[in-house]
Amino acid sequence: MSRVRVHNFSVSVDGYATGEGQSLDAPFGHAGSRLHEWFFPTRTFRQMLGKPDGSTGVDDSIAGTWDVGIGAEIMGRNKFGPQRGPWEDEQWNGWWGSNPPFHTPVFVLTHHPRPSVKMEGGTTFHFIDATPQEALRQAREAAGDLDVRIGGGPTTVREFLAADLVDHLHVAVVPIVLGRGERLWDGIEGLEERFQVESVTTPSGVTHMTFTRP
Repeated sequence: MSRVRVHNFSVSVDGYATGEGQSLDAPFGHAGSRLHEWFFPTRTFRQMLGKPDGSTGVDDSIAGTWDVGIGAEIMGRNKFGPQRGPWEDEQWNGWWGSNPPFHTPVFVLTHHPRPSVKMEGGTTFHFIDATPQEALRQAREAAGDLDVRIGGGPTTVREFLAADLVDHLHVAVVPIVLGRGERLWDGIEGLEERFQVESVTTPSGVTHMTFTRP
């Protein structure tokens, strides 16, 4: 059976994966870009922008595994966009432009389903109201023999962890303190008992922690 993976999921040292006050112009609220400053210089990120440059150190080596063998993604509605409640604007299709970086089917969890949207580059957004188990069933069907990535945000990752559906979790602990926002770890005490845990700290100051099911 295909694996369920989380990659490049950044949290502050006090456990916040996004800041307070998300909006169209501030996808991570008051955190701004601080959670992802380690990622932006990497070759992996630069290639997403169509650029040939970028750093090739440990941060890049870890970050670069995010799309290897992935056949579908599941994300929460707040990763897709800042709208809440019934969709007021179905013409706006996320923060990534006309050619999103996923290049697979993407299942967006929402209590307000809407028609699927096909984008350039192989990404199709499907908007579903489903439990983690049902969303994973649909994503696995779309992914075939490939793995399924849980893309975030923190509520979605936490729900899949709580349901014991995640096989591989990569968390990048960034040396900043946010103080407020949405935390990853709440309610999943003892998570480490289910996984083999490894960590490495890189020159950027980030500690990469991987939780892998034995």
